Amino acid sequence: MNIIDQCVAQGVPFAREYSGYLDNRSFGGAQVSRTFYARGQTGQQLLLGAYQALCRQIGLGNVTMFPRTEMLDLVIIDGHAKGIVARDLVSGEISSHAGDAVVLATGGYGNVFFLSTNAKGCNVTATWRACKKGAAFANPCYTQIHPTCIPVSGDHQSKLSLMSESLRNDGRVWVPKRKEDCSKSPVQIPEADRDYYLERKYPSFGNLAPRDIASRAAKEVCDQSRGVGPGGLGVYLDFADAIKRLGEDRIRERYGNLFDMYEKITGENAYQTPMRIYPAVHYTMGGLWVDYNLMSNIPGLFVIGEANFSDHGANRLGASALMQGLADGYFVLPYTVGHYFASSKQAKPSTGHPEFRKVEADVRAQTQKLLSIRGKRTVTSLHRDLGRLLWEKCGMARTETSLKEALNRIPLLREEFWKEVNVTGDGRELNQNLEYAGRVADFMEFAELLCLDARHRNESCGGHFREEFQTEDGEAKRDDDHFAYVAAWEYQGPDKPPALHKEPLVYEEVHMSTRSYK
Repeated sequence: MNIIDQCVAQGVPFAREYSGYLDNRSFGGAQVSRTFYARGQTGQQLLLGAYQALCRQIGLGNVTMFPRTEMLDLVIIDGHAKGIVARDLVSGEISSHAGDAVVLATGGYGNVFFLSTNAKGCNVTATWRACKKGAAFANPCYTQIHPTCIPVSGDHQSKLSLMSESLRNDGRVWVPKRKEDCSKSPVQIPEADRDYYLERKYPSFGNLAPRDIASRAAKEVCDQSRGVGPGGLGVYLDFADAIKRLGEDRIRERYGNLFDMYEKITGENAYQTPMRIYPAVHYTMGGLWVDYNLMSNIPGLFVIGEANFSDHGANRLGASALMQGLADGYFVLPYTVGHYFASSKQAKPSTGHPEFRKVEADVRAQTQKLLSIRGKRTVTSLHRDLGRLLWEKCGMARTETSLKEALNRIPLLREEFWKEVNVTGDGRELNQNLEYAGRVADFMEFAELLCLDARHRNESCGGHFREEFQTEDGEAKRDDDHFAYVAAWEYQGPDKPPALHKEPLVYEEVHMSTRSYK
């Protein structure tokens, strides 16, 4: 509740009951109404609340902002993180910034899959460069697949659009029972010929089954050639019953902005015909390893929010980004970074220190290398190939065979990138192609670690489904005896496999158990 109160004080317009108290509603994975929300745009409103609070501090002179600036490397002096090297995205200037400590709040790496719900600029560069300087990367294969996204419509797309989880409160998920009905208009398919598969398979939770369960179930029916829409990669999210029961005005009041967004993207009126949805990469639970003070294994390097691994484990349920994204910054880090300052005798260095000059030279060399290749392939085409490979071989379902294939092909794709990528322009100006190329170069390296992590974990856990490890009724089969640990990977060099460090998960008060959503 402290997080909610903090956000309310910042102006986040959470929904209210008629009495004025904060309202709650159901969410995927929960059978009770316990989720605070701001219509269908909770995440956006939380961001706006944080941004306006930041802007207030900028106005007061307490924060110096460097907009349109990208961190390209971490500077470590005497074993402590003491600054960063960054590039001005407008002028191309490379500059150093020294500090008493470094805090990374750079988000997740979902765009390694090319198509995801993340903003196009989201990337792994800051955390991956820190990993190459010695920070352990934990559980990189733990990525959340969100079931309620607008399906892919063609190769022209550079990202996917997320529809709010809240829609599953009133929308019913179904596909035709027969393959031959998939080409028909949904209004032509009678009730008896519809398979409400979530309600059938998980009667206790129905359409509010957790995200990993709902995503895997959608893939299963599409793999049976019962998917709808372009390429057969979609299922229906139908509001006809809710409109009949509550009236269209009530549905407009609850979800109007989402229906408008859906119509602008697809050209379809979801009040009259069911929405089409399909799972997509959304959130990443892996990230740099941190201790309970949110400090990585590099002293002075703190990592917060989606950039760290700390809270969610293998199966992040809906509505809990509050904990990782907001609690870290508002309620943990302000009280733990002081411990580092009090216990460390490291003084803030000058940017004239030789280590800053060395890292700057490395960044300039990398930039020049990207600009000098002048190959025959675009950055986008290479990124798309990598993302499709990961989605098919290490996405919602993986096998030993598929992961081996990915690990064989990623080095070849990385080699092709460094031989054939074409980065136009130069580094002394606004050059979005250069920015993008640097990020994809990091994805090309990080993707291998992601697949290594997935392959070593011989179990199914959360949304990470190894087909060899499933129960008789097709559910995820965990192996807590052998894999109840955090996998923290240490970079060993460009030609050496990373070292695996295991942090056991020990629960003294609550014992691990397998949930059933039947």
